[in-house]
Amino acid sequence: MPSTEPQSGSGHELVVVANRLPVDARTLPDGATEWVTSPGGLVTAMESVMRTVDSGAWVGWAGSPGEAPEPFEADGMALYPVALEKDDVEKYYEGFSNATLWPLYHDVIVDPVFHRTWWDSYVATNRRFAKAAAPVASRGGVVWVHDYQLQLVPEMIRSARPDVRIGFFNHIPFPPVELFSQLPKRNQILRGLLGSDVVGFQRESDALNFLASVRKLLGYQVEGHVITVPGIGSAPAREVVAKTFPISIDSKAVSALTEEPDVIERTAQLRRDLGNPKKIVLGVDRLDYTKGIRHRLKAWQELLNDGSVDPSETVMIQVATPSRERVEAYKQLRDEVELTVGRINGDFAPIGRPAVSYQHRSFDRRDMTALFMAADVVLVTALRDGMNLVAKEYVASRPDLRGVLVLSEFAGAADELRAAVLVNPHDIDDLKSATLRALAMPEEDQEEAMRSLRRQVMDHDVQAWAHSFLEELEQAGQPQDSGPALIRLSGDTPTAPEELDAALAAFARTPRILVATDFDGVIAPIVSDRDAVQPDQAALSALRDLSELPATSVALVSGRALGDLDHHTRMPGSVVLVGSHGAEVGALPPWMHAEVLDSGALAMTPEKEQLLASVTRTLRHIAAENPGAEVETKPAAAVLHTRNARGRGSINATEAALAYARSLPDVVVTPGKEVVEFSVIHTSKGVAMDALTRASAADAWLYVGDDVTDESVFAELGENDLAVKVGGGDTSANLRIEGPEAASALFTRLLELRREQQR
Repeated sequence: MPSTEPQSGSGHELVVVANRLPVDARTLPDGATEWVTSPGGLVTAMESVMRTVDSGAWVGWAGSPGEAPEPFEADGMALYPVALEKDDVEKYYEGFSNATLWPLYHDVIVDPVFHRTWWDSYVATNRRFAKAAAPVASRGGVVWVHDYQLQLVPEMIRSARPDVRIGFFNHIPFPPVELFSQLPKRNQILRGLLGSDVVGFQRESDALNFLASVRKLLGYQVEGHVITVPGIGSAPAREVVAKTFPISIDSKAVSALTEEPDVIERTAQLRRDLGNPKKIVLGVDRLDYTKGIRHRLKAWQELLNDGSVDPSETVMIQVATPSRERVEAYKQLRDEVELTVGRINGDFAPIGRPAVSYQHRSFDRRDMTALFMAADVVLVTALRDGMNLVAKEYVASRPDLRGVLVLSEFAGAADELRAAVLVNPHDIDDLKSATLRALAMPEEDQEEAMRSLRRQVMDHDVQAWAHSFLEELEQAGQPQDSGPALIRLSGDTPTAPEELDAALAAFARTPRILVATDFDGVIAPIVSDRDAVQPDQAALSALRDLSELPATSVALVSGRALGDLDHHTRMPGSVVLVGSHGAEVGALPPWMHAEVLDSGALAMTPEKEQLLASVTRTLRHIAAENPGAEVETKPAAAVLHTRNARGRGSINATEAALAYARSLPDVVVTPGKEVVEFSVIHTSKGVAMDALTRASAADAWLYVGDDVTDESVFAELGENDLAVKVGGGDTSANLRIEGPEAASALFTRLLELRREQQR
């Protein structure tokens, strides 16, 4: 995979991350694939926004399980597909997203279902989206994550790209804290969202529910709409804004469609096809239990039954766009709706005309606009809805100032569209009364109400929504300079051998060099028993020989305690040993400038000893609750190892440790591969490498590492330095090799090249 360097001047200034790409694949007769714009509120809302930026990208699933297509362009936008396998669709999407989160966030209209394997898939898939998005944003760019399927993505992107601004917008309701508290892994969801700089919601009540959950469940400080998020360990605190940004539509484009001759003709044809009824009542929804379709049909059936509505004069059209048809609750809903429609038509439809025209399919925008123009009354009676853009689309489709909108007070649009006929959809009698009131409304009252509604919808369109959100993000986001500055390599493909050899040859010609490496995962394969580690003797031998060459300094920089590192390597005094991620430094060779390594900062004090003891006790409690987890003690640190934890213990212990870390402002916390280190000495491998470089007066350095802890070194890569990542994953390194065998070969080859250069 080619390297990606999202620096200033490259990458995309705005990256949208959503579950789906804004296009669907269509197979042409010749077998070629054509990409067409998808239906749906988010796509409708965002496509016009993306046209306003110089360089926009969209990261999402292409819609079919299996291998993802290569990145491509459509409508001037760069699209980066994310692969979802069939198992991901079942567990992440249909499972945790739509059978756990969706019902819980919609006031438990149906019971949510919880499965731990669904959560595992949700975490893994969110990580996949984050890994796809992080490299494509420009330096200091904006990443805008959308909706409940991707609530962990903001925190994941922040860990990889602290330089970008991150926004999250929740398109569905956010539940009261009493409901949200029922969600397993609730705190992880909150922390994921708080990786954002701005978290946006449809309604003020949603924002307040989120703020209450953060305050009660995480204990974070909340002032107004600003949350103070403590850093992990000694990392600085951040401020996150949680506010209301009601989404809208491209209202001018919708209104313009009403003037198209073919749309006007379609409107007339619709009425003719229905026998030119006096009144048409329209419902347009995804086939979802939150939309109140069953309640609406029940009310309509009763209106027909008691004679309040004459089916020979008034027709109801119910458009039910197919949705999540593999999820059991949706299968059941479709059966119930179709049974009810059949019963109504069987009981009340006159010959040649339905009482309810049921359309279980999608309509394009022009046909939908024609439906809105034909409808005398539109029923938007969701039991719970984030916004409901259908309500706004209807208003935008009526420049004639005719028609009546009946709107659920539980839809987000009700906060803005106050001139609609508001209704409690749970109350069938209220729903019937509202429908009759709408059918009987005089034209002058229709005109007055619609004028008010159109003023709101036309003035507050999708561009205004996006502008307000991005403006808030610009003001709130404070990109951090700490941590890896950028991602240079993604994926797991090793650097081409000829490229690697050329880089080593150039490095070997440098007058004074520092060669440094991590131990576990580089010199020695990672094993479950840390004491049974077996370092590669050829690699150690090459490093020893390098250290004997003129103007060549060598160091081992490890997370292991200094004594443990010395025991397993038995390196001579010419090789510097650095343990505990830089907190412990062994004896220096005589040619190194020892005064550069300020040991005063590394000294333990009684206060630090007391803090370390407290941290160790807490980590041992966490380990005791997760059998197989272990706590290692070092002179200045305590380390939680989870590699041998049984069952879900590794995940649970790590989550508990990181949650605890946010209460420790005086501790450096370093998460690694199934390990979390808590050091009371403020240092890192990057700090140690900087000191070693100065102490050895090196003109350039080479560092080889495999872990997250090594990224603090890779991030400091200079023009003549070499940073080598062992294994896969996003990294700030500029070269990649496969594993310890390749590392051993690298050191051996460097030794050959350095010797040749010095002959």
